[in-house]
Amino acid sequence: MKALDELTFDNRFARLGDAFSTHVLPEPLDEPRLVVASKAAMALLDLDPAVAETPVFAELFGGHKLWAEAEPRAMVYSGHQFGGYTPQLGDGRGLLLGEVYNEAGEHWDLHLKGAGMTPYSRMGDGRAVLRSSIREFLASEALHALGIPTSRALCVIGSSTPVWREKQERGAMVLRLAHSHIRFGHFEYFYYTKKPEQQAELAEHVLNLHYPECREQPEPYLAMFREIVERNAEMIAKWQAYGFCHGVMNTDNMSILGITFDFGPFAFLDDFDAHFICNHSDHEGRYSFSNQVPIGQWNLSALAQALTPFISVEALKEALGLYLPLYQAHYLDLMRRRLGLTTAEDADQQLVERLLKLMQNSGVDYTLFFRRLGDESATLAVARLRDDFVDMAGFDAWAEHYKARVARDGDYTQEQRRERMHAVNPLYILRNYLAQNAIAAAESGDYSEVRRLHDVLTRPFEEQAGMEQYAQRPPDWGKHLEISCSS
Repeated sequence: MKALDELTFDNRFARLGDAFSTHVLPEPLDEPRLVVASKAAMALLDLDPAVAETPVFAELFGGHKLWAEAEPRAMVYSGHQFGGYTPQLGDGRGLLLGEVYNEAGEHWDLHLKGAGMTPYSRMGDGRAVLRSSIREFLASEALHALGIPTSRALCVIGSSTPVWREKQERGAMVLRLAHSHIRFGHFEYFYYTKKPEQQAELAEHVLNLHYPECREQPEPYLAMFREIVERNAEMIAKWQAYGFCHGVMNTDNMSILGITFDFGPFAFLDDFDAHFICNHSDHEGRYSFSNQVPIGQWNLSALAQALTPFISVEALKEALGLYLPLYQAHYLDLMRRRLGLTTAEDADQQLVERLLKLMQNSGVDYTLFFRRLGDESATLAVARLRDDFVDMAGFDAWAEHYKARVARDGDYTQEQRRERMHAVNPLYILRNYLAQNAIAAAESGDYSEVRRLHDVLTRPFEEQAGMEQYAQRPPDWGKHLEISCSS
């Protein structure tokens, strides 16, 4: 394991030059202190987890110190926000400190969010507050534990620095990791500003470093776009299957790697609601839960437009046509597994759709339903779950079809069924009220709840002794929390 001063830097994005980013130093936080750290994320950098408790750790990720090899840069990009194009965005409160490679040869961006003002802050103060930093940290690590592609979070550093939002709060920084922080909006920026040389340089950078296998194809850029389409289809299928709402699917928040990125007013579903809107600023529901699938395609179309200098329109359209079939295949495969099925039948999609409609009309807890469905045999489980539904006759009809489908699927023992279903149906998810409880304690100086919740969420499928309170339906107040983009 490594100490902090033993990290090996290779700042590949910084070498692209000033057309792509601006050199900016972090603005230090007052009295930086560790709130929470992820041992799993630290392991990606081969870091000894013990270094998180040292003063230099908080100083480095609180903006007070910097490695000599680091080259902090604020990236420039643009993007479509709620459907409208914004010509210039960029890292307004974040800095790419540099790229580190580990002993396995993997490169990881060190991106410090809340690091102060940059040329792209657009009247903002460049800061992040404690609550949003905690939320991003918990979500990143929770999604990873669920098997959903995501950026990672190494730590949250708190402070006594005052930051004004709707009220005075405390500033914080979150250090997140990804193989790249390049977004759809990077390509849009150079396309719409008519800078073909820089756009070609960016495309070569992404192709060579992140999609090298596409070099072997007759049309490398087209092969890369197809891979991006498939990765996004799979990621969004997992969002939908696990009830995750991103909240702000602007093209500047979409990763070129197809990972969940830029956490703001996200939420997991409590009661199933296909029309759920987690961002209280999204008045028209553009980014509602059910709209995430078509918006994913819309965003890929925006990226395709920016790639027209390299790929024919016909080929781009053909690649985009892969999105919905790929999404449906990934989604249905995961939903079959959530239902405990190991084979495929044509009527499975209808079985899923009928169940979700029944859950919608009865306010059934999305996560706990699937978990409890695997606790017992199909016959006993549906009998026990029946009382959760208002339309009992409708559920009874669905249950008969489900039991028959399970019987056709194969002859498995209940222990095999339980083990298989519990491996894909989490007991613990990051419910908004759980995050809020942890945030409230942290804002009063008690970080124990953030750390405890983080630990629980790293093992979402494993029943953990003494942690029953994290697997409960939320209280009424916890179902109606308003989450904004403000951070």
